Amino acid sequence: MAAASAAGGVVAARSARRTKRQERRDDFTVVTDRMDKEIKRQGAALEEQQEQITGQGAAISWLVVDRRSLVSYIRKSGLEPPLARPIPERARPYLDSIDV
Repeated sequence: MAAASAAGGVVAARSARRTKRQERRDDFTVVTDRMDKEIKRQGAALEEQQEQITGQGAAISWLVVDRRSLVSYIRKSGLEPPLARPIPERARPYLDSIDV
């Protein structure tokens, strides 16, 4: 009787165990869920950075237009505006398209 009970316990324990395939599937699901969360987080960070860059571009454009109008006003007054400071090397690639 004890042997039959032990054998029954082994069979029940074996059938309750998860297969390797089930374990891999569950691991894959966990990993993909984490990846989805990370991708969404990175996307939100990129959107935030894009918004910041757009705002910085608008600020630079405004400054350029404001400087041009100030120089124009000074010249119309019969004066000569002071010479512009040199553009830093780091900023040149971004200001090449702007007539400063």
